[in-house]
Amino acid sequence: MHSEATQTHCPYCALQCGMGLATGPGGGVEVVERPGFPVNRGALCGKGRTAPAVLSSRVRLTEPLIRSHATGRLEPATWEEAISRVAEGLSRTRGDHGADACGVFGGGGLTNEKAYALGKFARVALGTSQIDYNGRFCMSSAAAAGQRAFGLDRGLPFPLEDIPRTGCVILVGSNLAETMPPALRYLTELRANGGKLIVVDPRRTRTAEQADLHLAPRPGTDLALALGLLHLVVAEGRTDEAFIEERTSGWQEARAAAMAHWPEYVERISGVPVPELRDAARMFCDAETGMVLTARGPEQQSKGTDTVGAWINLCLATGNAGRPLAGYGCLTGQGNGQGGREHGQKADQLPGYRKLTDPAARAHVAGVWGVDPDSLPGPGRSAYELLDALGGDIKALLLMGSNPVVSAPRAAHVEERLRSLDFLAVADVVLSETARLADVVLPVTQWAEETGTVTNLEGRVLLRRRAVSAPDGVRSDLDVLHGLAALLGHEKGFPTDPEEVFEELRRASAGGPADYSGISYARLKEGNGEGVFWPCPEVEGDAGHPGSDAAHPGTPRLFLDRFATEDGRARFVPVAHRGAAEEPDAEYPVLLTTGRVLSQYQSGAQTRRVDELNSAAPGPFVELHPRLAARLEVGDGEPVTVVSRRGRAVAPARITSAIRSDTVFMPFHWPGEGRANSLTNPALDPVSRMPEFKVCAVRLERA
Repeated sequence: MHSEATQTHCPYCALQCGMGLATGPGGGVEVVERPGFPVNRGALCGKGRTAPAVLSSRVRLTEPLIRSHATGRLEPATWEEAISRVAEGLSRTRGDHGADACGVFGGGGLTNEKAYALGKFARVALGTSQIDYNGRFCMSSAAAAGQRAFGLDRGLPFPLEDIPRTGCVILVGSNLAETMPPALRYLTELRANGGKLIVVDPRRTRTAEQADLHLAPRPGTDLALALGLLHLVVAEGRTDEAFIEERTSGWQEARAAAMAHWPEYVERISGVPVPELRDAARMFCDAETGMVLTARGPEQQSKGTDTVGAWINLCLATGNAGRPLAGYGCLTGQGNGQGGREHGQKADQLPGYRKLTDPAARAHVAGVWGVDPDSLPGPGRSAYELLDALGGDIKALLLMGSNPVVSAPRAAHVEERLRSLDFLAVADVVLSETARLADVVLPVTQWAEETGTVTNLEGRVLLRRRAVSAPDGVRSDLDVLHGLAALLGHEKGFPTDPEEVFEELRRASAGGPADYSGISYARLKEGNGEGVFWPCPEVEGDAGHPGSDAAHPGTPRLFLDRFATEDGRARFVPVAHRGAAEEPDAEYPVLLTTGRVLSQYQSGAQTRRVDELNSAAPGPFVELHPRLAARLEVGDGEPVTVVSRRGRAVAPARITSAIRSDTVFMPFHWPGEGRANSLTNPALDPVSRMPEFKVCAVRLERA
């Protein structure tokens, strides 16, 4: 018999599936279904089911480690020694080189409280502008495009439950069947209800197999594809002129840009045949309502913001925005990728999704923090630019919840930059590849051992509850920041209680685009713990408490009355196709694209420690078409060397006709010789500063 289960949420992707955690007969922690939670209705993927395995002391850190000056090895230390060493390293660097010589790098898996405290620590305790986080590598292009078009970025402007009720979904660059398996049911239900599914992906994935129409463009040509579809919509008279007139601006310029992308031209660029383009445009326009959902495929490009903008233009031109069961949405990737970018660990933002360059925003947040607005540093470098500056302008780094040795583009260079630092401190659950390079490693609590809020891809703020005690020797990230701040001269302002931090976050976010002021822990504990959608401002007569008639209900569906722009209109942005930063040539004739597999997650730092998941996905591979394999004279399972201008990787061949013959695919979860990100290109989108993970030129050799 199980103990009574604690209602909580999965630690992995942005679905934040509901689950229960209970103590089993043998004393171990077991996952219990939570069918009442609306996002996953009890369903869990293998990663969620096996998540308690990482709680084991066998696979995780349980004591601080300090690099010995005598041996050069990481050796056990007390917390007092470890925290003192970190404070000394940061303080010495700041004193010798200035505040901006200290960098801070966060993660999209940190709770809202930890992301908020980390941003405050950087700007108040260290006084540095040099803070960003790995969410820059995931959703930043979609965020920038959403801000540009709608005046607001929230992953999905509607709940997942709306997807099966629309008429047509275009899913661009997402393999939900492997990255978010419980969400696949929404697409299955869509088709069962008579709706149509169009999947855009250069690979015929398990998700693409579910589609009514699969478009397989050449990697890096999603922008041309979207413009070609908009051209057809205009040419065939399928635009919603009334919606365009009443609720948008900038149409004529965007229309002219799209008309330069006629179908035959788009076919030459993308490889998608004109009849398929026409089928897609007709299918989308024939439906009464439609949605476009993007993921990393179109976003992780050096033109990702414009690419997402082109898909948004398609939605606006057909009236599929700002009304029920229609719109554009981004399938956010990391567990708290949405909340992580809303509350201050991004280089250019303050809590509440406020702009760091806005004087009113600075004054509001500084008032909550009790500091002079002029003391807050300005915007710093974006994630890759920050990592690239390590060992140069940035001499010391505090890193929390990220593993850039595996996850960053041009990873061998990033590893070299990390090694060149005067001082590196890493707070993590496990001894990741990045933590192995540190001068100090701080073992911190994880999902089931701490209480905190997260914000899922729908903008649903959730309370993830503590279910078990952390091992002796492990402290929370909030404890770490409190201890460091005190040693740096800030005795107050960095509480260790997550609810106390959240209460401050509520005040700091009040009046901002991502307003959480009407949300409280008490309210999040209500009923079945279904969460509250932001924006949720506090209204007069209510203090975020449950049961109050005055409480704001939250906002499950955005933009139904007006968009979040100054004039309330959505903005078309004219965009034109341009090539990838690096196109194939005689020396590097093949395109590489990267992604995830079902049984691993992100850099694999946690999932690679779970036996069941490793059995299902034991290592890297190179997926290639039979024609390409024949030219190389390589058989299935034989090692292949993939070479780019930045490095090389070696992995077994996986031969399949489900990929284009001019393209190879590698998953990016592994370090070592199979590290896919040794190859990838750090070319940055000029708006979002997103690196071009999805497209680079390579050559293949028999290993």
